[in-house]
Amino acid sequence: MFSFCMKTLVAGLLLVIAFTSVSCRKNHDVISSEVKNDTAANYARDIYLWYNNIPATFNAHTYTDPNGVMEGIRAFSEEPGFSTPVDRWSFAILKSDWEKMSAGIGGDFGMNVFFLNNNDLRVSYVERESPAGKAGIKRSWHIKQINGNADVTAANAPDIIRAVYQSVTGTFLFGRPNKADTAITLKAASYREHPVLFDSVYTTGSGKTGYFVFNSFLGDTNEIKNEFVRIFDKFNVQHVQDVVVDLRYNGGGYVSVQNLLANYLVPAAGNNDVMLTEEFNDRYSSYNTTEKFVKKGTLNLNRLFFIVSQNTASASELLINSLMPYMEVQLVGPTHTHGKPVGFYPIPVFDWYIFPVSFRTINKNGEGNYFNGLNLNYQVMDGLDKDWGDVGEGCLSSVLRYISSGSFARLGVTPQQRAGLTEEVQFSNARLGKPKFKGMIR
Repeated sequence: MFSFCMKTLVAGLLLVIAFTSVSCRKNHDVISSEVKNDTAANYARDIYLWYNNIPATFNAHTYTDPNGVMEGIRAFSEEPGFSTPVDRWSFAILKSDWEKMSAGIGGDFGMNVFFLNNNDLRVSYVERESPAGKAGIKRSWHIKQINGNADVTAANAPDIIRAVYQSVTGTFLFGRPNKADTAITLKAASYREHPVLFDSVYTTGSGKTGYFVFNSFLGDTNEIKNEFVRIFDKFNVQHVQDVVVDLRYNGGGYVSVQNLLANYLVPAAGNNDVMLTEEFNDRYSSYNTTEKFVKKGTLNLNRLFFIVSQNTASASELLINSLMPYMEVQLVGPTHTHGKPVGFYPIPVFDWYIFPVSFRTINKNGEGNYFNGLNLNYQVMDGLDKDWGDVGEGCLSSVLRYISSGSFARLGVTPQQRAGLTEEVQFSNARLGKPKFKGMIR
C-alpha cells in the first residue's frame, strides 16, 4: 500500500543499508540474527521519527530478533510535554505472518473477549468465518468455564489470554441469553476476517440514524470498498440524518482505507480541503504529504458520533481527528481512545518486515499530539451483555438517546454506575486487547 514517494524512500534506504548488510554477512547461506538486527537498527537510526535520540551505545546484538530491536528503540521516543517515552508500537514481524495479518487472515478461534466485571468474562466479538463463528458463538455470551476451570476472573487474565488466543484447542462453557448453558470445543484454524461486523438503520425521533460496526482498517480492501458502497447507499436510500460509527475494537490499519471512509463521512463543505498531513523526521521532511478530501456519496452530515474505547487506535483515531475541523464530533464509550497519532510502513529486512514509527499525522488545524488518547464526550460502559445492534446496549443506546432527546444520560443512572469498571478490570481488559494489531500503515 505504498504511495510513489514511499516507494522512492524505501528504495533509497535499501541501497544505503544494503552495503552495511553485505559487508556484515557471514560466510554461509544462513543470515545470522546479528546481521538482521544490525540492519534493523541501521534503518531505525535513519527513518525513526526520533532517530536522533538513539544513542551510539545502542547495541542491537543484545536482542534475539528484529522485533526485539524495534521494541528496544521505543525507549528513545522523547516527545515535548510527555514525561515518558511515547512509542508503544514499533515492531517487527516475519514476512509470512505479516502477509496473513495484513490480508485479514486469522489463525486462532476467531473469538475475542473482555470483562464486563471482575467475575464476568464476555465474548466481545466473533469473526463469522472462524471456528467460533461457525459454532454459532455470539457477542454477549458469558464464558463460565475454560477447559473445565471456573476461575474465569480478571485476576486470571494471563491464563485466559493463553487459552483464548494462543491455544490450538479449547473447551468453553457458555452462558447464553434466555437459553441453557452450552459447552463448545473449538480448534484453531485459518479464516478470513470481515471488518464490517454489523450495520443497521434506526428511527430516532422524526429522523433516521445509520449505525455500523467497523472492526479493522486491514483486510481485503476490495471487500471493504464494496461494503462502504453498500452501507452508504443504504443510508442514502433511507434518508439517514445521523451516523454512528462503532470503532470500539478497531486498532487501525491502512491509511488508504481511512481516507476512503473519511471521504464518505466529511460534509460537502470539506471537499477539496485538507484531510491530514503526514510529517517525517527532519531528514525526510521533503516527503511530508498533505491529503485532501474527495467527497464520496451524497450524505451531508453536520455531526457524527463515534463509539470508542482504549482499543480504538491509530487509523481509527486518525479518522476522528481528520473530521473534527469540519463537523461536530461526539465520542462515547467506556474509556478515551488508545492514543497513537503516528504511523509506519513495512520495511523488508531479509525474512522480516520492520515497522519503526516513521511519521506523525495532524489535521487541518495542526492538531494531532494525542498520545494520551482522544477524550470522551460521554462515558458509559461497554455493553458486553448485549449483541451488536441491540438498542439496549450501553454505548449505542446512549447515542440514540442523545439524537432523540439531546441528552446522553438515562434518568436514575449515576456517573459511577455508567463508568462501572474497577481498576483491575480496566487493567485486565487492556491486557486482553493487547494481542490485537494497533497501527497506521501507509
